[in-house]
Amino acid sequence: MTAIRIGAGAGFSGDRIDPAVDLAQRGELDFLIFECLAERTIAQAQLNRLSDPEGGFDPHLEARMRAVLPVCHANGTRIISNMGAANPLAAARHIAKVAKDLGLRGLRIAAVTGDDVLAYCRSSLPDLDNGLNFTEIAASAISANAYIGAGPIVEALDKGADVVLTGRAADPALFLAPLIYSFGWRMDDWDRLGKGTLAGHLLECAGQISGGYFADPGFNDVPDLANLGFPIGVIDAEGGIEITKLPRTGGAIRLATVKQQILYEILDPARYLQPDVIADFSNVAVEQIGPDHVRVSGATGHPRTGKVKATISYHDGYIGEGQISYAGPGAVARAELARSVIRQRLEPLGLRESRVDLIGLDALHGPLSSAAADPNEVRLRAIGRSDCKDAAGMVGQEVEALYTNGPAGGGGAWKSVRATLSLCSALLDECVVDPDVTFFEAETSCV
Repeated sequence: MTAIRIGAGAGFSGDRIDPAVDLAQRGELDFLIFECLAERTIAQAQLNRLSDPEGGFDPHLEARMRAVLPVCHANGTRIISNMGAANPLAAARHIAKVAKDLGLRGLRIAAVTGDDVLAYCRSSLPDLDNGLNFTEIAASAISANAYIGAGPIVEALDKGADVVLTGRAADPALFLAPLIYSFGWRMDDWDRLGKGTLAGHLLECAGQISGGYFADPGFNDVPDLANLGFPIGVIDAEGGIEITKLPRTGGAIRLATVKQQILYEILDPARYLQPDVIADFSNVAVEQIGPDHVRVSGATGHPRTGKVKATISYHDGYIGEGQISYAGPGAVARAELARSVIRQRLEPLGLRESRVDLIGLDALHGPLSSAAADPNEVRLRAIGRSDCKDAAGMVGQEVEALYTNGPAGGGGAWKSVRATLSLCSALLDECVVDPDVTFFEAETSCV
């Protein structure tokens, strides 16, 4: 095998499904990867699992698998995804039932577990990146999940998995694993692992590299954005990378979209820390070799650190929010008066933090932006955090009270109060993570 074709079927949990179906049907893929797990996503999944022991996996898992499993099975395309989220075993069991329902007897589904390190954190009490120690959040901790590498995914593929479902794996590892498996790369071949990590980093956000996070009318025009095509990576045994997309799809794969994705979420391009390798992107070169077809080369790698990052979530009070709109002549002046009223009303509540913004005027960039604007409509948003749910709820209640206790012409009021999750991270020795691979088949239970 000289090269394999990997399609990116999703870049986050709520991504579109139809581009992945198109890839499965027309992409001539060896692998279709769904990267769906963000840091906050897995925290919510852990909460779902607490309320339902058979829950906690991605809510779109069944819809995606029903859409692509039959054609992938027919074409020999293998699927890898972190849609297992907080419960890969339940996710695999669920997909086995779906496969049986679709008549795909003998389909082998692997669940990769071992990323849940909450029990270890409770016993070892690591220091956290927010300046706290785990002891200070232990009572409110919800989850702690380590970023596992490509190894257990490779093991699953070696053992014949048609579908591999993980929990918290490093995003590029989902794409690196099929390269290691297909080409027999050693787990200490640092340069090839660095190149494979670059391939994964380029593909992991799906439509983002096709122009979905690039479009800016008049500056970066992207054609047919409503029918954005998701990318295909063609990667050879030496780690050579070509990024393209299907014909007759929207979007654009250009030097600029690829360069933007290379730098996306990268702190130091020379030291992109991953559980498998320290990837070095500092000498990467990109070349447009055809329409919507870019070659990427020059990545290298260095020995991994022996540490893994763990993301920890914990309950952190309640957030109350309220919004109301003002329109017509004097809209901004009336909204400013409403803001003054709300600030005074919130002061006695003793909120941990609060702010009152005028959306479209100063909500993102602060008060300096308001000097040059005099819009005909504006929306006030008040938000506050408290350890007391009732106090947080008063934020929205005070905004709603502006109907008859505030400036003229307010309308469209809305309020909410919700428990809030905070996230932090810790570095753990890689030896504390002990991944396991469990197989399920469509017509049987656990193998």
